[in-house]
Amino acid sequence: MNEYELKVYEEVEAWKRKLHRRSGMMNRVSKKAQGKINGLIPEKVHEVMTESIKAMVKTTLFGSQLTTDRSQANGLSLAQRDELITQKTAVFQKTALIEGAGTGAGGILLGLADFPLLLSIKMKFLFEAASIYGFNTKEYEERLFILHVFQLAFSSDEIRKNTLYEIENWDQRKKDIMEMDWRKFQQEYRDYIDFVKMLQLVPGIGAFVGAYANNNLLKHLGETAMNAYRLRILKKAPER
Repeated sequence: MNEYELKVYEEVEAWKRKLHRRSGMMNRVSKKAQGKINGLIPEKVHEVMTESIKAMVKTTLFGSQLTTDRSQANGLSLAQRDELITQKTAVFQKTALIEGAGTGAGGILLGLADFPLLLSIKMKFLFEAASIYGFNTKEYEERLFILHVFQLAFSSDEIRKNTLYEIENWDQRKKDIMEMDWRKFQQEYRDYIDFVKMLQLVPGIGAFVGAYANNNLLKHLGETAMNAYRLRILKKAPER
């Protein structure tokens, strides 16, 4: 490893320690309540929601794949890639902020439209992140990795730790992971954002909440993606 890679290694280790910390009391209580609510929802409804989000994500993945510039980071050093992802994160934060403010100000109907729009922005960002760090999203396992990064960013303590393990050991684990657990994927994501998205539907504060929430969600996703891809690159560093 060179000097910059050693610095990044320390930052990634600090990030991993943060992921292993237990969530705050409010988040744990909220997750417990959401678990009870999910238990009351009929199985048929869960199946419909799972299939709907699965279809939505797969459509977004296909669209993002077509519009991602894979040559944007050719020949860049890790430091230059990190700088580029920081710039991209800021751009996508602004996009998500504007989208959240617009749908939040539009009442319940536009507020509900925020879910697929924000999901599309997040997936497009993750394709850009993969390209910046030199990974080919035409490959199935790279699209699967993108979904794991997404799940790492928006999940509960237990799922987050399990997903981090998968990401840390991706070269070995990807051979055994043929498909996402879509039921878990959609439920974890909904539980993670449900409370703030309900506030976004409240008249008078919806625009502010939508803008603030979407900006922070993209910032969090940017940090997660950057460190997940750094982790993979550093795993290969001794071989270079």
